[in-house]
Amino acid sequence: MCYHNIPKNILKEWERFVMENDIKSTVSKVNLSEKIRELCREKDAAILAHYYVDGEIQDLADFVGDSFYLAKMAKELPNKIIVFCGVTFMGESACIMNPDKKILVPDMSAECPMAIMTEKEEIEAVREKYEDLAVVCYINSLARTKALCDVCITSSNAFNIVKNLPQKNIYMIPDGNLARWIATKLPEKNIIPGKGYCHVHHRITLSDILEAKEKYPGAPVLTHPECRIEVCEISDYVGSTSGIIQFASESDCNEFIICTEIGVGHKLRADNPDKKFHFIKKGVCTSMRRLSLESVYNCLLNETPTAYVEEETGRKAEHSLVRMLELAGN
Repeated sequence: MCYHNIPKNILKEWERFVMENDIKSTVSKVNLSEKIRELCREKDAAILAHYYVDGEIQDLADFVGDSFYLAKMAKELPNKIIVFCGVTFMGESACIMNPDKKILVPDMSAECPMAIMTEKEEIEAVREKYEDLAVVCYINSLARTKALCDVCITSSNAFNIVKNLPQKNIYMIPDGNLARWIATKLPEKNIIPGKGYCHVHHRITLSDILEAKEKYPGAPVLTHPECRIEVCEISDYVGSTSGIIQFASESDCNEFIICTEIGVGHKLRADNPDKKFHFIKKGVCTSMRRLSLESVYNCLLNETPTAYVEEETGRKAEHSLVRMLELAGN
């Protein structure tokens, strides 16, 4: 829009309108947050949020973290109701681990594309081909996939769990990028990567990193292992979202190149207001962004929608999740 062609009186009126509505929106969100907290007290509910959801939801949540941290918290919390602010597989996992609790998922359309990138037939084919095999399932997968696996992993505990498995052959699904990264760290294992990937991380390329390093010389590159192997290899640190946050907070550096979803920036900037963070391609998980304060409020008010897993599937999937917690030492 060419603002210099707009009469001053109309432009001034427009600016006043925008300012008033921004104020109304802010007040509305504050009121909504207060109503949600009040409902939590009334219903004995706790809100868990992943780092990738909007910052206003992170600020509201009782606990914010990566997949592994949230999986543990869902198991340990005494609350009768858990509102899981993340994609649907997270709600499924919480449901499996807490069959006696009500697990609310604010938006059932918030599905992780990678979670459906493994078919039952693929697992069966690999089991038939290899002896001494463990099927290791990334937590970013559906309950029906977890039910077919030996153990779950997250990006924060994948190395330790795979290292401690007695099997030599490891089929890591669905994320092939995470599998290839772990393979470089555990050459004694024969790691068979799955065919899946996270579209947010996979689209970051080596040329993106080289360009960023030239633009921000001296800035460490902090990367999530769901990125391509060549991106991981050129990075200064590779780890989970929690690991990236910890590294940046403890580092003496004041500027960083970040290779993960931009939602992590909310926590990074809150903990490190004097540091600069440059996100590659400003990757956004559109599924996580489906969640809003409105959807959190409505699901808590009406106690729906709830996460649901069929009993037999849940029983089989629980084994892989419990095994993860055991092997991770938590």
